[in-house]
Amino acid sequence: MPSTLPTPDTLERRRVAVFCLVAFGLAWSVAVAIYLTGGLRDSPVLVETPRITLAIALLSTGYMWAPAVANALTRFVTDEGWTDLGLRPRRREWPLWIAAWIGPALLILVGVGVYALLFPARVDPTFGTLRAALGLPEGTPLPLSPPVLVALVLVQAVVISPLINSLFTFGEEFGWRGYLLPKLLPLGWRRAVVVSGVVWGVWHWPVIAMGYNYGVGYPGAPWTGLLAMTWFTVVVGAFLAWVTVRAGSVWPAVVGHAAVNGIGSIGLLFVSGNPTPLLGPAAVGVVVTLGWAIVAAAVLWRDEQPKRR
Repeated sequence: MPSTLPTPDTLERRRVAVFCLVAFGLAWSVAVAIYLTGGLRDSPVLVETPRITLAIALLSTGYMWAPAVANALTRFVTDEGWTDLGLRPRRREWPLWIAAWIGPALLILVGVGVYALLFPARVDPTFGTLRAALGLPEGTPLPLSPPVLVALVLVQAVVISPLINSLFTFGEEFGWRGYLLPKLLPLGWRRAVVVSGVVWGVWHWPVIAMGYNYGVGYPGAPWTGLLAMTWFTVVVGAFLAWVTVRAGSVWPAVVGHAAVNGIGSIGLLFVSGNPTPLLGPAAVGVVVTLGWAIVAAAVLWRDEQPKRR
């Protein structure tokens, strides 16, 4: 099985259309099922500890794995074959794996720092939200000093979470970066990255409209949330596209996406009140994407496809 991803000479419109039809059709059908069974807020509880609702189960399986299924079905329906899947890792890819693993944490922490500078009144020096997350009553001393506790939270988010999250993010990355992005490369590197990022964002829209990532009470809901999510997927997608093409493999993007999901909510532990989710402090907030936007600008500065390692 070759490790490189296919790059067609011309835009394969039929395969792109079939892929998108399946990826959107399956995922949005799952979204309808979530909506009809209580949505995200009133979904039936399947497991009490850890709390797993029907919506969470459907999102992490049927929704997130729809792009991977679309990759496989498109290959089958269009007689494309099963070569060039981009699933065979190579030893010399390891710097990209490290960049994909550590890079998201650094970029998100930069964004959270910018958010704290712009909205200092939102920063909670008493770590009240963190206390609540640990199940500690208000006023109870933290079990460890704040720096040590924050370090432990970061280690868990950076080291452990990506290992678990990769089981689910593979479903998206095998589709978006493993299939759609290479198929769009005849449009040019810059356009392929932006278009694939927009498609990825629009694919999220039904669950965003139900309150995923941004809730439901923010200004301009749900339309501003739909736009904010699309901005997020474009700038983050640029980084994931770069590591995918450089590696000739989908695995660094799987790891990078898992790292984003693992640390994406860390900013919420250090704020108080009800901040506007469109801005932050979660990773999907526009202010927190500043680091991602800088990286995306660098990746897209020249309309040249990155060379494989």
